[in-house]
Amino acid sequence: MHTYQMYINGQGCDPISGTWFDSMDPYTGECWASIPRGNADDVEMAVDAAHKAFESEAWCGLTATARGKMVKKFGKILLDNAEKLAAIEVRDNGKLYTEVVNQCRYMTEWFEYYGGLADKVEGAVPPIDKPNVLNYTRYEPLGVCACITPWNSPLLLLAWKLAPALAAGNTVVIKPSEYTSASTIELAKLSELAGFPPGVINVVTGYSSEVGEPLVAHKKVKKIAFTGGEEGGRKVNIAGAADFKKVTLELGGKSANIVFDDADLDQALNGVISGIFAASGQTCIAGSRLLLQDSIHDEFVDRLVEIAKTAQLGNPMSEDTQIAPIATEPQYRKILAYIDIAKAEGARCVLGGGPGEAAGKHQGLFVLPTIFVDVNNGMRIAQEEVFGPVLSVIRFKDEAEAIAIANDVDYGLAAGVWSKSLDRAINVSERLQAGTVWVNTYRSTSYTSPFGGYKSSGLGRENGQEAIKDYLQVKSIWLHTGEVTKNPYARR
Repeated sequence: MHTYQMYINGQGCDPISGTWFDSMDPYTGECWASIPRGNADDVEMAVDAAHKAFESEAWCGLTATARGKMVKKFGKILLDNAEKLAAIEVRDNGKLYTEVVNQCRYMTEWFEYYGGLADKVEGAVPPIDKPNVLNYTRYEPLGVCACITPWNSPLLLLAWKLAPALAAGNTVVIKPSEYTSASTIELAKLSELAGFPPGVINVVTGYSSEVGEPLVAHKKVKKIAFTGGEEGGRKVNIAGAADFKKVTLELGGKSANIVFDDADLDQALNGVISGIFAASGQTCIAGSRLLLQDSIHDEFVDRLVEIAKTAQLGNPMSEDTQIAPIATEPQYRKILAYIDIAKAEGARCVLGGGPGEAAGKHQGLFVLPTIFVDVNNGMRIAQEEVFGPVLSVIRFKDEAEAIAIANDVDYGLAAGVWSKSLDRAINVSERLQAGTVWVNTYRSTSYTSPFGGYKSSGLGRENGQEAIKDYLQVKSIWLHTGEVTKNPYARR
């Protein structure tokens, strides 16, 4: 058992309450670490440290170029420690090491990208319509930003928030999921090696009601960046509105993966497998609704089942493992409950449909890759986010029906289109109500391209050049260069 501390003001801190809680390894079923159970007092200490750091000369006195170099240096340090961070994350959430280590290596690109962007966010000199006046604008940091991350990809999704927040000149308080706090604490400690002043990066761990709620409600927090479920996002948005905080929400999805009869079926099969069974379906962008054109439906389902039934469940640290355990016990129970709901609704299960077991392990939280056919879009299994390896297959006749079915959900995070027709790909992509649409590929993201959702899938965008502006505010400065105003009672 490893006992962790929170990270506040550049040093490890025990929780003020003096209590910890256990973190469970989803593969072995054993507790492997003790995580500090923070409360509002710890939040107060962390926000105060971040606020003081924001106003300190050691941080706000840096030029944008110097700040950017520090952010890029941090990225290089994270790359050097990618294997260590990945191994810790796998202990926490049970995700495949082969995927997590690639995420940890890739996330350093966010710090390189935004570190380089730090001194390239430029204001403007508008051509004002008034004589003897110079007007210019500048972008300024907001202050203390709260970064709240989920348990499925905690480090990568933290990088999406932390890199632009720091590059813009803000300070941060991070609240990781109570299920996956260890890797975030380890990442924060590495910031010392990059030269960040104490208080610029802080981590408070604990439960949402005891840490998350006081953090988002704190008056000194000026920005909230949240990735998580729809219910949590709604609470964050309401709390942020009370003090007019800036809020970015990346929430859930019920993404449609649409395969037309002119698609390359081999390519589409790989994309569908990746879209729903990679990461055991625990991704917000999971292609959990497979829309198949009538003429290829039966053949495609048969081939899909043949491939998916060979998936190897096992140790997430092994390169041979394809399906890892579910990250948390509540999520495990939720997925199995949705499988029962689908069966009760009349959907027909052609693969999986229950708990799984890896060789030599009986405690692991495994769910078999599951495929339901005879699904209509009104079923709960087609409307609600399961967040697990459960695929709903829905038939369609033509483009119009495919688009109608795809858009007929409350979510709009992502979608996939599989077709050899360029005209069809463009037409369908433009009509889908989703923040990201992949054509003949699936589940790709980049630091260069904006990511976010329509409808109940969230607010704002992460990644790309525009994202850094969500961590900045614009100031307009007016300089009068003429004679003294003759009549001060008349507005110029």
